[in-house]
Amino acid sequence: MTSYDEMLRGGLEDYELTEDDLTLLNEGEDEERSQTFAGDPVVAIIGRPNVGKSTLVNRILGRRAAVVQDTPGVTRDRVSYPAQWDGKNFTLVDTGGWEYAVKGLDQEVADQARRAIDECDLVLFVVDASVGATATDEKVLKILREVGKPVVLVANKVDSDTQESDAAMLWSLGLGEPYPVSALHGRGMGDMLDHVVRLLPEKSAVASAASNDGVFHVALIGRPNVGKSSLLNSLAGSNRVVVNELAGTTRDPVDELIELDGEPWWFVDTAGIRRKMHKSQGADFYASIRTQNALDRADIGVVLLDASQAVSEQDVRIISEVIDAGKALVIVNNKWDLVDEERQWEFKREVASDLGHVAWAPQINVTAKTGWHTNRLTRALHTALEGWLTRIPTGKLNAVIGEIVGAKPHPVRGGKQPRILFATQVRAAPPRIVLFTTGFLEPSYRRFLERRLREEFGFAGSPLFISVRERQRRKR
Repeated sequence: MTSYDEMLRGGLEDYELTEDDLTLLNEGEDEERSQTFAGDPVVAIIGRPNVGKSTLVNRILGRRAAVVQDTPGVTRDRVSYPAQWDGKNFTLVDTGGWEYAVKGLDQEVADQARRAIDECDLVLFVVDASVGATATDEKVLKILREVGKPVVLVANKVDSDTQESDAAMLWSLGLGEPYPVSALHGRGMGDMLDHVVRLLPEKSAVASAASNDGVFHVALIGRPNVGKSSLLNSLAGSNRVVVNELAGTTRDPVDELIELDGEPWWFVDTAGIRRKMHKSQGADFYASIRTQNALDRADIGVVLLDASQAVSEQDVRIISEVIDAGKALVIVNNKWDLVDEERQWEFKREVASDLGHVAWAPQINVTAKTGWHTNRLTRALHTALEGWLTRIPTGKLNAVIGEIVGAKPHPVRGGKQPRILFATQVRAAPPRIVLFTTGFLEPSYRRFLERRLREEFGFAGSPLFISVRERQRRKR
């Protein structure tokens, strides 16, 4: 820390700081990007609806990650979580309840569960011990035998010693010893997990490269039928995903490792976002959830706009979702071959008017269907990543803010003028700056500070979050 930093920090000693403030100042809040590792074994949790699969997931992870509700069928899609037990890393896959002779969305859920079995190294087959083996359990068992994967039979809802006999009845399934557990209370989890890690291979036979193996993830986001799948196919050089003029063809996020200019990127094609999630129903609702999950896993959100159509409120909302998720942002204006010069001028005017608040995001015009100008995407991605990963030294940040405030101080309100005591960037990816002040900073002044900081340091292609911590002088 420079002498200038120490001088500013020294001034904070006259103000009341919380333990959280001190931790932030001494260590920062920069978190490592969550790590999973290439080749980690994959464990899929399978069972009929409402046997406690998601509760089991939460118990294994030690946190409330999966949605749990008494209503059967809450989980629809396959959801993966990095997990660890006794020093062994593995990927845990939660699935929707398995049912047979179903149609529609329930069939989609069953198909996803079947795919989870095909794409795992070990199956945790969860049965409700209080009910015993049902006809559905027998059907699942038949499929498990056909696949030939190692299976650990989990007899859930054994909440006391008196229910141990219920679990013993499951020997009849022919899967070996049933492990009696209570996912709700944690009973018997240690013995079951010890057995699981003994059966897991050192390296997975099915897992692809992990989400953060040094390769950045790019989520293709946008309204239905804007050309996300066409862009992915164009970049991949093959028909990796189904493309159809019917809007909403894509349902599940599709991951593809693509090399652009000699550099690998993970691209994720997502379902088109039709409307606000709480107004969506059925498959659209769950497609929206999967799209949000894909965005959460990504580093960059590439939002596609249809240049042949007017910029809509929905486009603006989708861009806001990328910003709120803290992801780098690139805007791709697709179907440029369908617009004449007059429409090009009109579209640029719409973008300037409706998307002026994200003028910092790189924009490119492409025709995904033919591949025209898609080679410009790599440069836009690098620009956005550079801004997203930018970190400003504390001394330089405070010196610049001092100059900005000196030239244009905060307006006096109610006879008081708040001062900025100290500024620090607590993290990158995305950049987050905390200002310690003597009073409230008006939103307009925060926007002014953001604009000036972007002029000084760039942050191109990245949201910039500025938070304020008001602190009072210590009472003497």
